[in-house]
Amino acid sequence: MQEKTYKLLAQQEKISNREAKELIDAGRVFAHGKKILIARALMRAGTKFSLTEAKKPQILFEDDRIIAVDKPHSFVSERLEREFRARLLNRLDKETSGVILLCRDENFRLSCIEEFKKQRVFKSYIAVLDGILAQELELDAPIKTTKSKGGAFSRVSKDGLSALSRFVPLMVRGKKTLAKIIIKTGRTHQIRVHAALAGHGVVGDACYAKIPSDRMYLHSYELGILDYFFRADVDEGFSKMGFELKNLDFKAL
Repeated sequence: MQEKTYKLLAQQEKISNREAKELIDAGRVFAHGKKILIARALMRAGTKFSLTEAKKPQILFEDDRIIAVDKPHSFVSERLEREFRARLLNRLDKETSGVILLCRDENFRLSCIEEFKKQRVFKSYIAVLDGILAQELELDAPIKTTKSKGGAFSRVSKDGLSALSRFVPLMVRGKKTLAKIIIKTGRTHQIRVHAALAGHGVVGDACYAKIPSDRMYLHSYELGILDYFFRADVDEGFSKMGFELKNLDFKAL
């Protein structure tokens, strides 16, 4: 006998169906060693689920104009507006961790939006890439994004908007590369699309790279805008991938 996953989870944890769906959407539910991705997927009755501990967003900096937050992976960006009572300035994919900004002052938010439009914002990321990236790589490949009820999907296209990414390898372990990526533009899913194009998809990116993992290893590391500059250290999950992060200088480029 089979049943919808969220209903089985609700029965096991003695919670409501809505709470069960939220746990699955947050990426916290596992069965048979794999993360549950679809709440409505059918599973056999009696399936045993395990839940990972929820991580909370951490404030990196705040004043009367802006709040810089270190967002954990599997956390939906829009939830931050409710938690901090401020408006999002930028967004990160649910599976992407790291620096994200909210504004308390609307005039300041509009000024920041202009900085983004004029590409005067510094952004860097840390990612675990599939394969060995032996040397620095720069990609200038336009990206076109299609949006639907199912979400956004991007691809390289001559009809797209300009997209510039610089990949800098930091460390290689086995057949994976820890890299710092600086993006001069901010197209939807830019790093994931460019990484897949280069043949070094982001580990855990199920959409563009088709590389299964317990999570997506992409982290918003640095963000500089106007006279502000923020940095969020990568979490311990990156160490579990075999990279010795304590002795690595992410800032040196």
